[in-house]
Amino acid sequence: MNLNNTNKAQISDSASSSQKTAKNISRLMNGDKIPTPKEIMAYLDERVIGQEDAKKRLSIAVHNHYKRVFSNLCGLGNDGEFKDIEIDKSNVTILGPTGTGKTFLIQNIAKMLGVPCHIHDCTKLTEAGYVGEDVENILTGLLMASDYNVEKAQIGIVCLDEIDKLAKRGESMSIVRDVSGEGVQQSLLKIVEGSVVGVMPQGGRKHPEQPLIPVDTTNILFIGMGAFVGIEDIIKKRMTRTHTIGFNSFDSNNFTVDEENILDYVNAVDLKKFGLIPELIGRFPVITHTNQLKKEDLVRIIKEPKNSIMKQYQKLAYIDGKQLRFTDDAIDTIAETAILTETGARGIRSILETVLNDFMFDISDSKDTVFVVDKNYCDKALKKIIDTSFTYKKAV
Repeated sequence: MNLNNTNKAQISDSASSSQKTAKNISRLMNGDKIPTPKEIMAYLDERVIGQEDAKKRLSIAVHNHYKRVFSNLCGLGNDGEFKDIEIDKSNVTILGPTGTGKTFLIQNIAKMLGVPCHIHDCTKLTEAGYVGEDVENILTGLLMASDYNVEKAQIGIVCLDEIDKLAKRGESMSIVRDVSGEGVQQSLLKIVEGSVVGVMPQGGRKHPEQPLIPVDTTNILFIGMGAFVGIEDIIKKRMTRTHTIGFNSFDSNNFTVDEENILDYVNAVDLKKFGLIPELIGRFPVITHTNQLKKEDLVRIIKEPKNSIMKQYQKLAYIDGKQLRFTDDAIDTIAETAILTETGARGIRSILETVLNDFMFDISDSKDTVFVVDKNYCDKALKKIIDTSFTYKKAV
């Protein structure tokens, strides 16, 4: 992590124990200073196409979180007029349709910082006593990602995927079992806010004979992610109703709502209406979102990022001494198929696997050195996928 000169000077003046802690944190992470929000944003820009609002908010949230970590563990900033000020944890909620890059953003941030990252499916969680997973199993996954280095796990990142599926029944469009809804939200409160939790080393249910590993979650960054299907209607309803207070009135029907980017207006009130309990919402004060990807976004995702999927397949061909080229109209076809199948960026690899199936089978034995993928080739390879998707959408 990157500490600027002022931060380094403050650490050098602190107690030797704080110096040791700071060195340990740096050892557990990439480098010795906290990256600035602009540095984090620049790193993400090389790897993630679009989603500017999400990248900016996440860059700020992550930077501030790890300044808080250094403050807690090293006494950083605990002098002068602010010596008695404690910085609260700012966990993050990311909304957005599937395949828009929510998970990919967090994975890249964790990679940049050199901290462990665990992504946990919240749909598996249930209240204690029911079939399913206890919430403590979230931290088992983080321990595994840290090779059971507790010190490293305690400054890691946990993504609570599908957190929207924990919404209370009757307050949202999500259809969930009660045992995996509000009760699980209540169980999460203590963990995400910060406490010492006894964690089963291999997961599963707790029992008296099982030794537990104590993990302090105070400095773990929790990020809740989900598609929140139906929250757009909640936002629209809030944005278009008439408000009257005393002699003043505000008719929001006169306010133009950008329905294409409706998630730009999401706030805590909408999350509560959706079915998340206020106590949990309050522990995730940073709210951001990813937008639905358009064709031009998907085209850029296929070609431009540092580790783009197209470059990965080209490298596989290069290892066999071959050249793999894609025409522009072939890439357009792949992007259009991802939109048609409603899989977003996540579905691009599967689509390319279908397109390149025959090529990958023959490449090692082929005498040809150049292979060109054009629109006609894509259309033939994707005919079954496209026909099936079109029929399905018509039926729906």
